[in-house]
Amino acid sequence: MRITCPYCGARDAQEFGYLGDANPQRPDGMDATEAAMHDYVHLRDNPAGRHRELWYHGAGCHAWLVVTRDTRTHAIEAVEVARKTKAGAAA
Repeated sequence: MRITCPYCGARDAQEFGYLGDANPQRPDGMDATEAAMHDYVHLRDNPAGRHRELWYHGAGCHAWLVVTRDTRTHAIEAVEVARKTKAGAAA
């Protein structure tokens, strides 16, 4: 799989680290219940199909990216710089 980094161009997926789903919103740590933090950390969907994911370009520019791809085919639809993407925004 090749990911097109907005800064470095098309690169092999081995240059990137995968974090997971780009949509969950972290609960406010000071006001969050233990159950809410547990759900945020441990309970994640594993959808088949279109999915927004966080990837880190560790072997390149060190940017965090939001990659929209189909988990069945690995076809990448979009790559955006994470800091320019509204957190938790629907794709």
